[in-house]
Amino acid sequence: MTALVLPAVEFHASFLGAMAEFQAEGRGSADDLTMIGDEIREHAPLWTSPDAFRGYVLGLRAQALEETPRPEWMVPDTTLWWVDGVVYLGRVSIRHRLSERLRLVGGHIGYDVRPSARRRGHATAMLRAALPVARGLGIDSALVTCDVTNVASRRVIEANGGVLEDEREGTLRYWVSTSPR
Repeated sequence: MTALVLPAVEFHASFLGAMAEFQAEGRGSADDLTMIGDEIREHAPLWTSPDAFRGYVLGLRAQALEETPRPEWMVPDTTLWWVDGVVYLGRVSIRHRLSERLRLVGGHIGYDVRPSARRRGHATAMLRAALPVARGLGIDSALVTCDVTNVASRRVIEANGGVLEDEREGTLRYWVSTSPR
């Protein structure tokens, strides 16, 4: 049964498999400016060590805390993993508020589904499950963005009630109500 859970070390092996899938499709390269690309570049060399992975997981969980030190342009965010048993399928990041940069690109909620789990409805279900979490953080309407060329993500956002506000610099900006539907 699929569920959103806090990052945990029990998903280590499956997480490594998912990251290898992302890397096989070119994620993590120098020109990959996505959330998962940044994570791969910064952390991939350490993930194989159980101790380093534990530190990575604790770091992800700490990002939800206001008092956690972070670069000025970053905001607190809650990262949750989409899993089926001990199988890592993807992740969602819920930013607690918007910076100027996040208003343009990124929004309140970002998500990734591992390549082998795509086209099975996981992204739609994951975003749907993340909306009540965002509401619990005080977000009444979540900004969710995607590239103009990302038709799959557009469908995910629209299936969750996303209302297109506009396009800016190749990014579509949707508002999604976090109220129960």
